[in-house]
Amino acid sequence: MEEVNQAFVDMERARADGLIVFGGPVTLEHRSAIVGLAALKQLPAVWSDRERVIDGGLMSYGADVADLYRRAAGYVDRILKGAKPSGLPIEQPTKFVLAINLKTAKALGLAIPQSLLLRADEVIQ
Repeated sequence: MEEVNQAFVDMERARADGLIVFGGPVTLEHRSAIVGLAALKQLPAVWSDRERVIDGGLMSYGADVADLYRRAAGYVDRILKGAKPSGLPIEQPTKFVLAINLKTAKALGLAIPQSLLLRADEVIQ
């Protein structure tokens, strides 16, 4: 938690206008604190996963995790049927999700353009 608190102190000192939060062990472990501190400090937070938008983050854009799991199951199936893992192609995500939390936007005093809302896969009221 010390790292997270220090990051917010550093952002305040630098007069940051917002933050982009990437997935990783620290951000996963302290996700609730990061969402809370971003709200407290009135910093728009953009995440790589939609779950944080549900928790109160402003927006997210990232790979559709459910789609990744479905595709991983296909790899498991092929391996169980005898395919060598080294012979399977490396794939990248093909489906991405844009989620926007309008409640958070309102609390931050932000107006989200209609054009962006129309592109969103999920809009949380």
